Amino acid sequence: MAVLNKIRQRSLFLILIIALALFSFVLSGLFQNGDALANKSQSVVATINGKEISREDFLRKVEFAQRQMGQGVTNTQAMNTVWNQEVRQAVMESQYNALGFTVERDQMRNLLKTNLAGSPEFQNEAGLFDENKLNEYIASLKATSAEAYQQWIDYEQSIAASGMQQDYINMVKAGVTGTLAEGKVEHDLENNKVDIRYVQIPFSSIADSTVSVSKSDISSYINNHKKEFQVEASRDINYVEFREIASLDDEKEISTSLSGMLNNAVVYNDLTKTNDTVLGFAEVKDVETYVNANSDVKYDNRFLFKSALSKTLADNLFNEGVGSVYGPYKENGFFKLSKLVEERFLPDSAKARHILIPFVGSRAATAETTQTQIEAKKTADSVMAIIKANPSKFADVLELSADKVSNENDGVLDWFTYNAMVPEFRDYSFENKKGDVGVVKTDFGYHVIEILDQTSKEKAVKIATISREIEPSDATVDKVFRDASKFEIAVADKDFQAVSKENNYTVRPVKGIEVLQENIPGLSNQRQIVRWTFNEETKVGDVKRFNIPGGYAIVQLAAKNEAGLMSTDNASAVVVPKIRKEKKAALIKDRVKATTLDALASEENQTIKTASSINMKNPTISGAGREPIIVGAAFGLKEGETSKLIVGANGVYMVEVTKVSPAVELENYQAFANRVGQQKANAVNTKLFEALKDASEIEDNRAESVQ
Repeated sequence: MAVLNKIRQRSLFLILIIALALFSFVLSGLFQNGDALANKSQSVVATINGKEISREDFLRKVEFAQRQMGQGVTNTQAMNTVWNQEVRQAVMESQYNALGFTVERDQMRNLLKTNLAGSPEFQNEAGLFDENKLNEYIASLKATSAEAYQQWIDYEQSIAASGMQQDYINMVKAGVTGTLAEGKVEHDLENNKVDIRYVQIPFSSIADSTVSVSKSDISSYINNHKKEFQVEASRDINYVEFREIASLDDEKEISTSLSGMLNNAVVYNDLTKTNDTVLGFAEVKDVETYVNANSDVKYDNRFLFKSALSKTLADNLFNEGVGSVYGPYKENGFFKLSKLVEERFLPDSAKARHILIPFVGSRAATAETTQTQIEAKKTADSVMAIIKANPSKFADVLELSADKVSNENDGVLDWFTYNAMVPEFRDYSFENKKGDVGVVKTDFGYHVIEILDQTSKEKAVKIATISREIEPSDATVDKVFRDASKFEIAVADKDFQAVSKENNYTVRPVKGIEVLQENIPGLSNQRQIVRWTFNEETKVGDVKRFNIPGGYAIVQLAAKNEAGLMSTDNASAVVVPKIRKEKKAALIKDRVKATTLDALASEENQTIKTASSINMKNPTISGAGREPIIVGAAFGLKEGETSKLIVGANGVYMVEVTKVSPAVELENYQAFANRVGQQKANAVNTKLFEALKDASEIEDNRAESVQ
């Protein structure tokens, strides 16, 4: 009983304890669910119409896409490509599933056959697609490489998806034919015509400065056109760029160093304890070695015609004697020192025919190539002997050539310029004479060449050039770093714009950066900056220094724009001109008292203009431009009737219809109906997917899961 009495006395306390326990249990469940949701957003890239795209699968496809697309493609570009593919596949799959679309085995084989018919690895000896070879290929992938086999499965799925998509599109097209009634409307839109007289009071007749647009005006316009101004979350930044660019002192130092190479120099030899004379560029004989030892650009051993030289060399060195030197001179980001090494008269174009004999390891070798380099040389020499003895035998030995393209033209390589061929082939074709036959070795194999023709000879020169790239010195690079760091520290607790102005730095604003964006205007690919702006810990006004190619960017987060309606500041560039037009139209309508064209023209100091054969298919008015509202209003008037004031795209109008020309009635409108049907079919190709995508439920978690 004593225990029961104690319980009764402390009942309120016990109730509170139990309530707190229950509450903590509920909270723990909520936290666990929250963790689960967070984990899901990190492991699932997207959910599209109920289909989840896993992070692991998505990134695997991104990696493969980046390899396929090449080195010039960034990770973000590859990611966007895969994203678009995944969205299309998921959106279309929901349609296929609803309709029961599938790709049967026979159809799949036909699709693969169509797509792989041109691949040699799947052809038999007759050049026809061989399904057995395809089966062997798939079995080999499955047995040897799980990754390659998975890529094959992805390929099959993409082929199947393409096949189903085409079936789906064809089905939709079949249901969007043009009716005879639509054909008649199309005919009437083109052939109902009116002639008009009109007066235009252009909006430009009122100065923009006299029409004020307030922020409340902009806000009201946005709220009245919400659909047009829905935006994703974005960020605005300001940045100042610090570039590592060579100073004038740096350029002077580079130019001076080149000048020092021009003449001989006396240097002390530590080994011999004597002074040695080092030949300068003007006197050195082995120019190739000298250039390659001292230049940022390797020696070019080609002869060049005057037309192929830069204007600087054409004007200052081409007509000088062999051994002449010009420079230092500045050209295309380099300081250069050039020497005329050799001159020769050469044809600028040649015509030749050849037989290419490949050997194992040469670029023209195939799986069927068995000859070694020595054997290929013997074959080429034998072919040359046959052709030299009897040129008419060339066609008889053409089957030995591995150049299948020129073989279709009897081995002839039609007119080619001096620098069009590899060096060895070029030198033989241009430095020998018409009719000569010889053997030349290149990376492709041994060529038996017969020179068929050459153009008349012109002067060509060989020029050796020492090039030094104009780069900032270490001192300049250090100064840029100090300036950037000093600015970063200064703006940490001072006004970004004021400090920039004080130091004559240019502030570059960038608005509307989205979470998955990669490029920033003026800075190119800068995902690091985008990620920083969207980091929850980054606050408006925060500043950070970023390393960029060739320098630094000091970036300030200027604004955070949440998803929803566009801000008045960001919308002003688009909205202000529209509101200004509305206000100008109201001013014009308020001041105008005239009710006839003549009175209006006199009152507004405008001229009466005419336009004939206006139709609604192309609502353009001569002298006024495209004005669909005005044209539509004109078709609502009777002949001789004058409109009231009408607001158009470019001004306020009054229109008088002077002539109405109805379209001639046709016995049959099938031709126009067919045209409407074709227009609808074309729209299916361009608009169907976007319409399906807009109607889909897409939850995009890329920002949380893969960025």
